[in-house]
Amino acid sequence: MLRSPDSPDTPDAVRTRPLRFRGETGLPTPRDVPEETAVAIVHDASTTAVMMATPSDLTDFGLGFSLTEGIIAAPSDVRDMEVIAAEDGIEVRMWLKPRSSAAAAARRRRQAGPTGCGLCGVDSLAQALRAPPTVARGLTFAPEDIHAALEALPQLQTLGEQTRAVHAAGWWSPQSGYVAVREDVGRHNALDKLAGALARETMRAPPGAVVLTSRVSVEMVQKAAVMGAQVIIAVSAPTALAIRTAKSAGMTLIGVARRDGFEVFTGQERLAGVPHLTSDKTASAC
Repeated sequence: MLRSPDSPDTPDAVRTRPLRFRGETGLPTPRDVPEETAVAIVHDASTTAVMMATPSDLTDFGLGFSLTEGIIAAPSDVRDMEVIAAEDGIEVRMWLKPRSSAAAAARRRRQAGPTGCGLCGVDSLAQALRAPPTVARGLTFAPEDIHAALEALPQLQTLGEQTRAVHAAGWWSPQSGYVAVREDVGRHNALDKLAGALARETMRAPPGAVVLTSRVSVEMVQKAAVMGAQVIIAVSAPTALAIRTAKSAGMTLIGVARRDGFEVFTGQERLAGVPHLTSDKTASAC
């Protein structure tokens, strides 16, 4: 499985020379911008979804998308995979074992039309609002751990440092730091790539947190729960539905995380070393 090149000779970034204005003077200045490519996720020769994505870590992307969208239950459900350059983009082709193949075929038959960002192939309200799995308990962390995770991420955002135009998703634990970080122009894509990277590792990732450079909407919580993340740490705020979904999954949801502080929306019991002055009022009110 996963025997092909990860990306068929497509760069992650392209050098441009925009006119940079300071006051009334424009000066041509080199700037790298991220590449954006149509990437088709193909199961058993039939396209499941097409996303605009950064053309790197595409085996991770295909595997992670298949896992977080419930098409497969484990990496072993994929018999083979290859990444192929097509005329108008890139195809991530996967061949599934019989049970997963039948499920993917049934999913395609149910598709009613175009889908939105993060909800690829969803054709009903029930699917869009699917209940997340309940995550494990036992992980505790201190406020300084959250600050450590935030401070360590920028130096691992290679493409972000180069372009200032992509999202990142990382898996962090208090004991090991960052196990993996993935980047993409799409926040969902970055998280799916992270899910695939973790699934491909021979050693199980330690209990930890998903750290996001983006806002937290419901599908981000659903995907993180499938990955088994006990904690989400995000630099932006969550939606009300994301808060309710995280609470349902037993996750700790931290948003608006900055150097000078953060906000805990659910799962305050995992935060050690600080007094819990209030209950989970924010989540309960939503």
